[in-house]
Amino acid sequence: MARRLIVLVTVIGLVLTLAATAFGASVTVRVEGKTQSIFGSMPIKVEAPNAMVALDAASIFGEFYVQVTQSSFGPYVSQIGRYPGAGASGWVFKVNGASPPVGADQVTLKDGDEVLWYYATFSDTGGPATLALKATSKNCYSVTAFDDAGKAAPAAGAQLRVDGRRFKASGAGKVCVGRHVGLVRAYAVGAVRSNAVK
Repeated sequence: MARRLIVLVTVIGLVLTLAATAFGASVTVRVEGKTQSIFGSMPIKVEAPNAMVALDAASIFGEFYVQVTQSSFGPYVSQIGRYPGAGASGWVFKVNGASPPVGADQVTLKDGDEVLWYYATFSDTGGPATLALKATSKNCYSVTAFDDAGKAAPAAGAQLRVDGRRFKASGAGKVCVGRHVGLVRAYAVGAVRSNAVK
């Protein structure tokens, strides 16, 4: 009897684990194109077990084109929207601000993860920084720049844009914009634009 109970508990545990993997995690996804946001300037929640499925879910919601190419290393995203990858430029992703060392289909996501797909041109030092914007208090914001390893630093001098106005972030990456009605976004030369914040 005890043996049957152990087997039953093991089978139930396995089924629950497989079900959780099949349904995926509740994550946010954003896609930043070469010249503008393609999807989720304010990140959108989707259910996805990995970063490739998160992109696929976003393409369905946002009705944008994604081309996945098979290679000996596995599938990779060769085009999103109108821009295919070419030379040192192409489509890459980060999870929680860091570039994983594996393909998008191999990254196991967990609830609350933030997935960012973006078009980038790489140099000998890696890809561009990605910006993240966060409201700190009423009408005030903090801009952070993340490198490929996910190391965060204040985005000193980044520009915040809202309601047709521009504001420059301090050395600590902070700025207050005053009363506004539109969304606030951060930009910096050579960096991927930030998420939008109300």
